[in-house]
Amino acid sequence: MDHLAYRHALTSRLAGVELPFAAEEFDRRLARTRDAMQRQGLDALLLCQPSDIFYLCGYHTFEVSVHAALVVTARRTLLQVASIETGPAVVTARVDEIVGYRWEAPEEIIDPLAQVLSECRAIGVDGNSPGLRHSVMQHLQGRLGGDRFQHAAGPLMAALRLVKSDAEIDCLVRSAAMTAEGLERAIEAVEPGVSDNHIAAAGAQAMLEAGSEFFSLAPIVTTGPRSGTIHVNHQRHPVHQGDVVFLEFGAVWRRYTAPVMRTVVIGSVTDEMQRAAELCAVMESELCKAMVPGRRFEEAANVADQLLAPQRDSFFHSGVYGYSVGAQFPPSWVEGTGYLAPGQTTRFERNMVFHLPLCLRVPGQFGIGLSNTVRVTERGAVRLTNHDMALVQR
Repeated sequence: MDHLAYRHALTSRLAGVELPFAAEEFDRRLARTRDAMQRQGLDALLLCQPSDIFYLCGYHTFEVSVHAALVVTARRTLLQVASIETGPAVVTARVDEIVGYRWEAPEEIIDPLAQVLSECRAIGVDGNSPGLRHSVMQHLQGRLGGDRFQHAAGPLMAALRLVKSDAEIDCLVRSAAMTAEGLERAIEAVEPGVSDNHIAAAGAQAMLEAGSEFFSLAPIVTTGPRSGTIHVNHQRHPVHQGDVVFLEFGAVWRRYTAPVMRTVVIGSVTDEMQRAAELCAVMESELCKAMVPGRRFEEAANVADQLLAPQRDSFFHSGVYGYSVGAQFPPSWVEGTGYLAPGQTTRFERNMVFHLPLCLRVPGQFGIGLSNTVRVTERGAVRLTNHDMALVQR
């Protein structure tokens, strides 16, 4: 059978059986989206970011490298997927219509999209989305006219996704519990002579056994001087006496990830290591106090920035003191809808959720990372994860 017959056969038996949330949750999300579209004068949204598509209809797959699109209008939702993704579309998505294109024939993408968008005069797209392919936009603009398309979908979806529903908070709490299990198992595996791969494998196994889905970002384990370099990962390096072992894990529940950083020291903790750890703990405490509804993201960032300022010449920090987390897909668990950094003027609201990646690195020597995922409340941010912001010494 071809992919059309396959879809019809699946639909008759398994339509929506793996929908990640209740229908009412998606109805609420769509209603809010359509209200936002109306306020901005948009007739349609053309969404190609996997996490945006998931947020509005539930569609999810581990194969996020191929084109997929969700079209939202005032009366209709249409999901377009490659033929190999027909199964996930049928069993996980709640939409009015699913259309496919042959995986090996991407030229079949344009006609269905052009047809559904032909009556729409103002179409919101996300020009910063890596899922929106240049060739797709080029052909659609050629068919429909470039003046119909507005780069408005990114900010619109970010504003909707930043504030989490109770169902989303529950997913993040479940992720936090699985992440903690993975970190505990990984810490137990740390000893001189084992490899960073062995530690990562122990943590990954624990999270998967606890129920994690496929990771949005693989467990991060770096040892010794490599821990002082941001965004390298395990690579068959052995642990030595005196090493710092940096861990950053995030388990997944219904695509939601609550990440945590922890750090193990094999042997003596130096004064410089302890100073970095204490600064991370103080920054987290003061950040959480500053993360109250109505204040701007930059105000919280400036609090942490001022604490770091006297020691800025000693340690490297990325400059981002927090980033929003929620539903996400490889290659990252970063939601990308909000950042706690200078110049960010979005205001906190209750039930926004952020990972606070407080990691201080001395290049070529060590990195101390201690972090939690936190939820904004009326009185400031509270932890969803349970890390006590202390070094582990072996």
